[in-house]
Amino acid sequence: MTLTIYIDADACPVKDETYKVAARYTLPTFVVSNSFIQIPQSALIKRMIVDAGPDIADDWIADQAVAGDIIITNDIPLAARVLAKDAYAIAPNGRAFTKDSIGAALAQRSIMEHIRSTGEITGGPPPFSNVNRSQFLQTLDQTINRSQKLRR
Repeated sequence: MTLTIYIDADACPVKDETYKVAARYTLPTFVVSNSFIQIPQSALIKRMIVDAGPDIADDWIADQAVAGDIIITNDIPLAARVLAKDAYAIAPNGRAFTKDSIGAALAQRSIMEHIRSTGEITGGPPPFSNVNRSQFLQTLDQTINRSQKLRR
């Protein structure tokens, strides 16, 4: 069974990097969004446009993912859902979500949502950098190799 990469694509800054790595390993890749996104001409890359609405893309990805697949997302609840299916979740900055770390990430997200709901200005995440891009490429490569070893 071939591992598949799913990109939660609407605000993903590493789509092009993911396409290149997926091509090197000849892995099927789904680019999931609720609007049209340009993708390279490749039999390995498929565009999936889902209905607009909260969590529709996340639901589609979570429904499709199986153990060993790789999901590229900044969405912590989606990461938790796919980790529960023994898939991998990687943030575009290269952070690998794990079963050990996802609880803390969900708690931090909840705290930040609460703080923002009180009107507090939290500043948001730092700008995406070349270091983040490099870390992402390294983590994606390591995760593909780990998943492929487990599937043999």
